[in-house]
Amino acid sequence: MTVQDIRAFNRFYTNVIGALDYSRHLYAPFTLTESRVLYELAHSPRTDAADLRSELSLDAGYLSRILNRFEQDGLIERAPSERDPRRRQVTLTVRGRETADLLAERADESVGALLATVPDADRLRLSEALHTVRTILSDGPPHTRPEDVVLREPGAGDLGWIVQRNAALYAAEYDFNADYEGLVARIVADFAEDHDPHLERVWIAELDGRAVGCVMCVRDEAPGTARLRLLLVEPDARGLRIGDRLVSAVVEFARGVGYRDLVLWTNDVLGAARRIYQRHGFVLVAEKPHRSFGQDLVGQDWRLDLHGSGE
Repeated sequence: MTVQDIRAFNRFYTNVIGALDYSRHLYAPFTLTESRVLYELAHSPRTDAADLRSELSLDAGYLSRILNRFEQDGLIERAPSERDPRRRQVTLTVRGRETADLLAERADESVGALLATVPDADRLRLSEALHTVRTILSDGPPHTRPEDVVLREPGAGDLGWIVQRNAALYAAEYDFNADYEGLVARIVADFAEDHDPHLERVWIAELDGRAVGCVMCVRDEAPGTARLRLLLVEPDARGLRIGDRLVSAVVEFARGVGYRDLVLWTNDVLGAARRIYQRHGFVLVAEKPHRSFGQDLVGQDWRLDLHGSGE
């Protein structure tokens, strides 16, 4: 690896993403730096100029000129910081947030068009390569925020990933045997072979291009009842409230399509998951000891009245 190798890659990548003519690339009157400042303001509601300078490594004078322009254009408001009166808190106006949302939408479309040219077989390799570059060239692990996590529908291979990761994680964390993998495989296979997309869904939580969580909403045998299944969050992605977001997605979906109740079955050893269910208003309705997956467990049935107060 030489300096010229990295410089050659930089020239290649800036051309690929249109960084040299960013405003024209996204049909927006902002430079790449200005767009990044808007992004930070949209995703960090309690931000002051010092935070922005630190996060983006910007010259104070350059950042000040950008913020002055944004204020003149009605995109931001500045006021004394509640944390430190010597600082000025910067927040987006309604117009500013609409502008940031439009930029994000156009950027997503641009990257989506680029990704569409990559064969499915190469996407995982590309994701891993990008993650490797970030990890090696950063001072430490990449700084991750809850808003960096995206919930999406499953793509090719994601249902298989759900089976594999459930089996591997429950074996590692709870010493479950292969019976559990068989159960998960049957649940996923039933969904893949026969599901109503209007009444049943799967969500994948994605971070930096890789799946880090999942959950399912399927029809239950009882009329008007949906069942939450296979909630999972990767260990290295915990602490980002991914589980809460996945459960919220199921609750909102089930309520929106007209289910009356949302139920789930879990085991008492899954303490973190149970706390999430309780925060969302689920009530324990029954529990029973059983021997499954090579372990002595206490199974629990939980229920949420979707016509009640919710969370």
